[in-house]
Amino acid sequence: MSEAINVTTDYRAWLSDLKTRFRQVQLKAAVAVNTELLQFYWQLGADIINKQATQAWGSGFLTQLSTDLMREFPEVKGFSKRNLEQIRRWYVFWNQVPEIAKQAASQLFVIPWWHNVVIISKCSSHSEALYYVQQTQAHGWSRAVLTHQIESGLWQREGKALSNFAKTLPPPQSDLAAQVLKDPYVFDFLSLTPEHNERELERALIEHITQFLLELGAGFAYMGRQVPIQVGEREFFLDMLFYHARLHCYVVVKLKTADFEPEFAGKLNFYLKAVDEQLRGPNDAPTIGLLLCKSKDRLVAEYALSDIQKPLGLATYTLSHTLPEALRDKLPSIEALEAELAASLEARGE
Repeated sequence: MSEAINVTTDYRAWLSDLKTRFRQVQLKAAVAVNTELLQFYWQLGADIINKQATQAWGSGFLTQLSTDLMREFPEVKGFSKRNLEQIRRWYVFWNQVPEIAKQAASQLFVIPWWHNVVIISKCSSHSEALYYVQQTQAHGWSRAVLTHQIESGLWQREGKALSNFAKTLPPPQSDLAAQVLKDPYVFDFLSLTPEHNERELERALIEHITQFLLELGAGFAYMGRQVPIQVGEREFFLDMLFYHARLHCYVVVKLKTADFEPEFAGKLNFYLKAVDEQLRGPNDAPTIGLLLCKSKDRLVAEYALSDIQKPLGLATYTLSHTLPEALRDKLPSIEALEAELAASLEARGE
């Protein structure tokens, strides 16, 4: 296909207007560079769609436009042909949703440009894309964090944990608590054998506490692991204890590497009672429990939670970095590696 463009008087006039508008954006950059730039991109996307529909400028239109703008603004990286195509795609994507297009400045223009590109590139629907726009705005995600959240399917997982919050918490707190939890939790930053136990999982999560907190979501503050609780003459230990800044309550996380069993909920209910009695302050909301299991039978879980008096959520977790048994059998043991290293050093006289 020819890349030639019929450079007309109309094109030159429009290009001149584009240059003037962008210089005005540059002058305002010190005040609100992102909003002004995205406002310019939005109008540019609309212009491109309009010109391609109404002008006979040929198939090389975007190539020519990129060349002309980069010649005028050589220090600007946003006028490559690829970025012009992204601008067009961004405008077309959101212009299909009139209620968003009419208020683009209040949502789309307040997150960085490349965050916008990631969202429309990775999301399959407008509802999903809008969710990530709003979450980025609310939590200030970096582009790497945003990409991770989309690829881990946060939109599909958030608020999906099974819980009894509607019965055990007042409406405002119950709705927020339900939204805070997700199902499943994705621990793709861990490398564990399929036969890992609770202590191994707990230790691995603490060793990767930053990634774990990111997966838990905004608001969680880590308080400790194996936190001792004295009840009567016995001492019990909480697997993991958190405090949630938005919920204003303690969150007890219990880890189980087995399929859900009803007695797990009863034990966690006991822990929540102890934390409420011993740690909860006068301004704290009721303590919430999160039980993480390898898998669950939903009907069994619903039965088990129905008569639990404390607010408790149940979710599963997934690991993507487990070592298959067949592969583990082929890998040398630590002892074998140490022996081989010692023999190698001895042979070299070290």
